[in-house]
Amino acid sequence: MKKLFVLFAFMLLASPVLFGQAQIRAGASAWVSSKSAALKSSTWFFASNRGSLDMASEVAVLQINGNWAEVRSAANSSLSGWTSMSNLSARRILPSGTGASASEIALAGKGFSKEVEDAFRAGSNLNYADVDRTEAITVSMEELYQFVSEGRLITGE
Repeated sequence: MKKLFVLFAFMLLASPVLFGQAQIRAGASAWVSSKSAALKSSTWFFASNRGSLDMASEVAVLQINGNWAEVRSAANSSLSGWTSMSNLSARRILPSGTGASASEIALAGKGFSKEVEDAFRAGSNLNYADVDRTEAITVSMEELYQFVSEGRLITGE
């Protein structure tokens, strides 16, 4: 029974490492896992932009506030700001010069592989052209803010 308890405790402590669920924490490095990550002046979605980082860029995590992380670029120490935690990965992201597209790298970071994508496409009648057209739509921050304001939507943090 004692051995079982020790094994269970070890698995519980080691599970983030064993199952790839490493956590982003202040004082550690992280990598941009989205196509680009806007760096904001505060944790408000409509805060002014200080710059942006490309996929696979390494950052130092300065602090965490809810779903936001204040980061500084490892390549350019004068570039820092707040970004959504969803833009970051605790695991190193391969740069796009590896033969994979930025979209493929992003999907791989979310658990998709070529085989998983092929199996999904084969078993569905989804219209990927509409998805591509929808992803191509862009809305400026000013238009979005006007929409939120006129609709009296809660912007939150």
